[in-house]
Amino acid sequence: MTDQLQVAIDGSVAVLTIDNPPANTWTLESLNALPDLLADLESDESIRALVVTGAGEKFFSAGAELRTFADGDVAIASEMARAFGFAFEALAECDLVTIAAINGYAMGGGLETALACDMRIAESHAQMALPEASVGLLPCAGGTQRLPWLVGEGWAKRMILCGERVDADTALDIGLVEEVVDRGEAVAVAQELAGRVQRQAPGSVVACKRLIHAAERQPLQTALAMEREEFVELFNSDDQLEGVTAFLEKRAPEWTNG
Repeated sequence: MTDQLQVAIDGSVAVLTIDNPPANTWTLESLNALPDLLADLESDESIRALVVTGAGEKFFSAGAELRTFADGDVAIASEMARAFGFAFEALAECDLVTIAAINGYAMGGGLETALACDMRIAESHAQMALPEASVGLLPCAGGTQRLPWLVGEGWAKRMILCGERVDADTALDIGLVEEVVDRGEAVAVAQELAGRVQRQAPGSVVACKRLIHAAERQPLQTALAMEREEFVELFNSDDQLEGVTAFLEKRAPEWTNG
């Protein structure tokens, strides 16, 4: 689809590498390619999780190339904003379990890439920021919406309104990332975590991810009713019977996604 997005498959885990040197920026080409790429991975029932990282050792992604907006062309800005939104909504809503392996600078749309993932692993030298307001813009790919959910209103405002950049340890302290690892280890750690998804029933994982998102978006009573409905629905699956039987027989379950 595009050379700027490289995919490698290792068992049940796909690794997506943003590869657009020198800063792994997103372009209209790569943004438009991402939803179709995700759909292809979702269609392969053997793939259960996706790790997203950046090529090289310095950048996870610096977001959009600022020169794209240098001419003040509103049409280009609108097209890029729509592409960012569509691409990262597809990433956030895909059925795969997604983990960002932040291997360096994650700035602007680069951090928004990570925010659209289910989990984030950062290397110790990583730096994260949403600096759009410093050039008269704002985060338009979910940053103003997803960041407060993770870190709270205060830290979201510090990062967005005051332009504060956070290092990996601070990101861990405020809940922006789930783990900090040594330089060069993020992808391996993320792959190991992603590999655990294979132990879980596919239908259960998809339903649980949908319900966790509902906790953010739906009134509590609505989400609680959804939770009960999803629980009962899983009893119609072959995997539910297999999971209980395997547990009682003290063996690993063999999921069929049925």
